[in-house]
Amino acid sequence: MSGNVLVVEDNEQNLYLVRFLLEGAGWHVVAAPDGPRALEEARSGRFELVLLDIQLPGMDGHAVARELRRIPALDGVPIVAVTSYAMLGDRERCLEAGCTGYVEKPINPDTFLDEVVSYVRPEVRP
Repeated sequence: MSGNVLVVEDNEQNLYLVRFLLEGAGWHVVAAPDGPRALEEARSGRFELVLLDIQLPGMDGHAVARELRRIPALDGVPIVAVTSYAMLGDRERCLEAGCTGYVEKPINPDTFLDEVVSYVRPEVRP
């Protein structure tokens, strides 16, 4: 079974790489360049995973994570922060905002899929 992934990322190069890796593994990617669009997509779609950049224009990823957690259709859906924020306490702030996990940028293409897919229920992994 293949899953749908909402990727919230404003950097085109980062989005390209993440999309390439996910689609190559059988996932369907829906991209949102900012928080408001991510919330719109989340309310209108069905997702098995959300990958969320924290440094977004207008509405930061922490605020987006908190709002995503208020959407009933995302109950139980893992939200993984994918961010260049790697200072002491950044991981904890992401988790407190509602993220399930945390992956530092730059991502490692050799390990990225295993890292993010490990948060998804086995029955929905492609």
